[in-house]
Amino acid sequence: MAEVEIYTSPFCGYCHAAKKLLEKKGVAYTEFDVMMDSGKRREMSARAGGRTSVPQIFVDGEHLGDCMEMMEMDSDGELDSRLGL
Repeated sequence: MAEVEIYTSPFCGYCHAAKKLLEKKGVAYTEFDVMMDSGKRREMSARAGGRTSVPQIFVDGEHLGDCMEMMEMDSDGELDSRLGL
């Protein structure tokens, strides 16, 4: 299974939805709270090509995108293979 990292903030509905989808698929992930750690926000933005919105999701170190992009991949049938399922 792939290594998944997700940058989030506590009151973000999109973050909650992204984590819920990963959990539904049984995928473990490492979560970074960018609200409590400004260094993680800078790190996220650098890794995500300047994006500052949350969530930003990475699979095996590669930027997957945000919640909507992940859900699009899921509806297109592409997400499971990216997650190693």
